[in-house]
Amino acid sequence: MTREERTEEKFRELFGGKPTRNEGTDASFMRILQRFIFGEVSYAGTLDNRQRELVTIVVLAVNQTLPQLKAHVGACLNVGLTALEIREAIYRCAPFIGFPKTLNAIAAMNEVFESEGIALPLEDAETVTEETRYERGRALQAPVYGEEIAEKYAWLPEEFAEQVPRWLTELCFGDFATRKGADEKTAEMLTVVILAAMGGAETQVRSHIFGALAVGVTAEEIVCALCHAMPYMGMPRLFNALNCSKDILEKEIRNARERV
Repeated sequence: MTREERTEEKFRELFGGKPTRNEGTDASFMRILQRFIFGEVSYAGTLDNRQRELVTIVVLAVNQTLPQLKAHVGACLNVGLTALEIREAIYRCAPFIGFPKTLNAIAAMNEVFESEGIALPLEDAETVTEETRYERGRALQAPVYGEEIAEKYAWLPEEFAEQVPRWLTELCFGDFATRKGADEKTAEMLTVVILAAMGGAETQVRSHIFGALAVGVTAEEIVCALCHAMPYMGMPRLFNALNCSKDILEKEIRNARERV
């Protein structure tokens, strides 16, 4: 298929309509955008439409590009994602981008849900209590990321030397990672994308690429997710993410080739 044909096909799948041709005040810009995103990038790699749309909505949440987020929440529903899966992907942004930006994304998402007749609130996806959030979080964190974080920040004033690592365990892993609605592989892949889209978090990108590989995400899937995010976050952030993790991904890609 040509780029134009692929763009038409992808638009039908995601939005149930047709791409623009000569309409509007910036028709040539829209042709470039649509044919690149939907005619090229959306066909590169092995991720399916469901995975790609989850990648797209978390990048749009990071960037606070809320009109586009609404459009792609609709696309998520069109390709078969449940409202719960969509919500949990957005919720997962909170420890990384902060609560206010996540609330903005939630409000945009809920507008789409209401327009589609989806009853709110959705089911509760919490699986921890005040008493269990630390231990449950630690059970997820330690096998993948180890426990060196406490040693790394032992230099902080005494109260914070204890609290900062505990906040990481309880909030990121206890409150969010234990929630229902996202499998561990998808969640880790989305975390890599969220961090890459933020910019300036290359240390964390690298750490979470290790984590994603540890739970079964392939190097090709990670690269595909980052490349799919590129039109929404920009090429510099793609290159930053690839550059900071080149040694890890290159080794995994080489090993995968040798196994074939």
